[in-house]
Amino acid sequence: MSFISKKKTAIPGFGLTMGITILALSLLVLLPLSMLVIKGASLSFSKFIEIITSQRAIASYKLSFGASFIAAFVNVVFGTLVAWVLVRYKFPFKRVVDALVDLPFALPTAVAGITLTSLYSVPVFADNIAWYNGYFGVLLDKIGIKVAFTPLGVIVALIFIGLPFVVRSVQPVLQDLEPELEEASLCMGASRARTFFKVILPNLIPAILSGFSLAFARALGEYGSVVFISGNMPMKTEIIPLLIMTRLEQYDYLGATAFAIVMLAVSFTLMLLVNFISFWSSNKYKSYN
Repeated sequence: MSFISKKKTAIPGFGLTMGITILALSLLVLLPLSMLVIKGASLSFSKFIEIITSQRAIASYKLSFGASFIAAFVNVVFGTLVAWVLVRYKFPFKRVVDALVDLPFALPTAVAGITLTSLYSVPVFADNIAWYNGYFGVLLDKIGIKVAFTPLGVIVALIFIGLPFVVRSVQPVLQDLEPELEEASLCMGASRARTFFKVILPNLIPAILSGFSLAFARALGEYGSVVFISGNMPMKTEIIPLLIMTRLEQYDYLGATAFAIVMLAVSFTLMLLVNFISFWSSNKYKSYN
């Protein structure tokens, strides 16, 4: 009679850990989201469609998703560059610069919004007093560019709060990337550009997509930093989170729930798509290597 010996480990088995995981996920994520759907179910289908397809709502959708996508794309480009500099180069005060990347994480979003508004606004006079006098805003206004209280201001705020997500996603991958791969490529006669696009970039794509999805999701739900610099003008600079807050202030809980369900469905679909692409690209390059 043979006995199969099982090696004991400090980590509990699959059944226990999976049960704890499902319980925590249900209490912290699934239960609140299910209550949102249950609350929205009290609306009739025609009323639900009427609320979420109003002209004001459609304008807010376009601004929220469009500005979030643009901001996430800009953060992918500049966040990857920042991560590259922090990993590949040594320069004075490098640790200070590295710490500054995380500043948007710790800074309250309302403070970020007030600061950006103060920087990018143009002088507005009332009773001979300049209430806004942004240094950058004055310079940009001379060449016909207005940032504060425009959709461009929304994008600037979303770039500010989303940059650390890309940097912190790409930076560890760059640190673990073996420099011998680049040296081998250069020794075989490849140019630096070809080495980057054929050797380095394929290894960074999963991390870049992960950073993009995190920055995009963070931008979709951002409220505090945008509410100040956008000006909150309906049909122009009003984002969906602000529209939800407006409905809540008017005690229209069902209307706010309808918009929240739309944001939940679209955000989940986009995140699922990005994660699928990231998983596919990761497996593709693993099998290639």
